[in-house]
Amino acid sequence: MLLASIFAIDLIAYAVMQNHYHVVRIEESRATAWSDEEVCRRWGAIFTVPTELDASSLIPLWRERLSSISWFMRCVNEPIARRSNAEDKCTGRFWEGRFKLQALLDDSALYKCMIYVDLNPIRAGLALVPEHSSHTSVMARIEGRDAHLVAFVDGAATGGDALPLTKREYVELVDWTGRLIRPDKRGYVPARTPAFLERIEVGERQWMREMKHYGTWYYRAVGSISALERYCAHLQQQWLKGMSRSRLEPA
Repeated sequence: MLLASIFAIDLIAYAVMQNHYHVVRIEESRATAWSDEEVCRRWGAIFTVPTELDASSLIPLWRERLSSISWFMRCVNEPIARRSNAEDKCTGRFWEGRFKLQALLDDSALYKCMIYVDLNPIRAGLALVPEHSSHTSVMARIEGRDAHLVAFVDGAATGGDALPLTKREYVELVDWTGRLIRPDKRGYVPARTPAFLERIEVGERQWMREMKHYGTWYYRAVGSISALERYCAHLQQQWLKGMSRSRLEPA
């Protein structure tokens, strides 16, 4: 993932489908610590840097764009559109619309989104198990091709750079969740609830209800009721589509 190494972002999960893709990422403010030379080097890896550089105007602009989700998505989408149009010998708009952005307000929301993304091929019937779901971050992690992804606590990253669970815990949770949401596994009951769910104090029943309805219960943001309420206050809004108290039930 060249762009993930250039932009000031951390890539966590992705799934490339037949007509769309999903990306989960954390935006970092580390671009502010880059030297002007580093900004020029990174920008020059994807765009042409003028010979006569007006550092007072261009470098701050590039620094800002290297932290922008809009510019990251532009750099992903534009080459795909150009290549697809060239293969089809046509011109015009390739993507249906602008990307959709969703805020993840707490750790539980982050894990739900990661798993929702990694299970896309299974929900679509393109794979039966996570290790056979091509073009997903979970398959890359299982096969050890995950240097471009944020590591788990047992990986290469340490301290605040790592996700606070092990790769085994995450893969187990993906597999367990996938077995329960697959239509042909409706009656399957795993031997035990993944230990990680117990550690973050999320009930098995509630976890599965939220995963099954992730695409319809949430829109602009994902998180607990209290996190959504705080986000509403931050946006100065009275309400926000999300998990209502009526959707909560004992695990």
